[in-house]
Amino acid sequence: VPPEATAVIRSEHARTDANGHLHAQGDVVQGQDIRPRGQECRSGDQLLPAGTPVTPAVLGLAAAAGYDELLTVPRPRVEVLVLGDELLTEGRPHDGLIRDALGPMIGPWLRTLGAEIVATRRIADDAGALYRAVTRSTADLVITTGGTASGPVDHVHPVLHKAGAELLVDGVTVRPGHPMLLAGLAPGRHLVGLPGNPLAAVSGLLTLAEPLLRALAGRRAPQPYRVPVRDEIPGHPSDTRLVPFVHRAERLVPLHFSGPAMLRGIAAADGLAVVPPGGALPGAELEVLDLPWTAAVEGGCFT
Repeated sequence: VPPEATAVIRSEHARTDANGHLHAQGDVVQGQDIRPRGQECRSGDQLLPAGTPVTPAVLGLAAAAGYDELLTVPRPRVEVLVLGDELLTEGRPHDGLIRDALGPMIGPWLRTLGAEIVATRRIADDAGALYRAVTRSTADLVITTGGTASGPVDHVHPVLHKAGAELLVDGVTVRPGHPMLLAGLAPGRHLVGLPGNPLAAVSGLLTLAEPLLRALAGRRAPQPYRVPVRDEIPGHPSDTRLVPFVHRAERLVPLHFSGPAMLRGIAAADGLAVVPPGGALPGAELEVLDLPWTAAVEGGCFT
């Protein structure tokens, strides 16, 4: 728009006379259809805070503002080690062998949380093999599945001790998922040990792996919130329970199949409800851990 212009007339609202002069049809208001400079932002404004995920809309805003490049935090690199001699990768369970449910699930889940998966590898119940895999990994985060308890083939704790790792979290008062652990391998490198039971592993993904990945990627923590529960939920006598739920009419509806080895409930769930020791009565407001499917991280984050 020329600097001296006071309004813009759309062609469908104008007519041309016999002399070729353009005339508006109806009244013209000063400033009509002119977008003034600085309407959306001014020089020096912060368009978005640090830690904002780089979504397609953010890319469009950056381009509109004249940016050719953005300084971002790279995705954390994660290596997944699936432990256990009893795991099958195909076919039905048989003869004491069970299907590996975590190998197919962990990598895509972590990608949804903004991680770059460098490898998903099977490791036998062998302390030496696990030690080599952990100490030779160059990933920012190593995820192990199973082996975090104290059975004869649970090698995670001895391997971490031998590797000189710093044990930061060694078990939690949460069901399912109480044997989960977090260890520091080296400056900037960590290991999250998930329990072998599938729903227990999901608990560890949401309560240990997700916050750690968020910190590594420079993302802000979501605001916690509470929602009333529709039905009574039995609780553990002393530990917190995490129970799959769905949203129904602004209420949390707990789902069945919420045992530590079960995935049927979480596969249909919107998230996990945090149930205090002793349980929750109908109408009690419970904290919610949302599943990340509707908030997938599409890119890095501003530094």
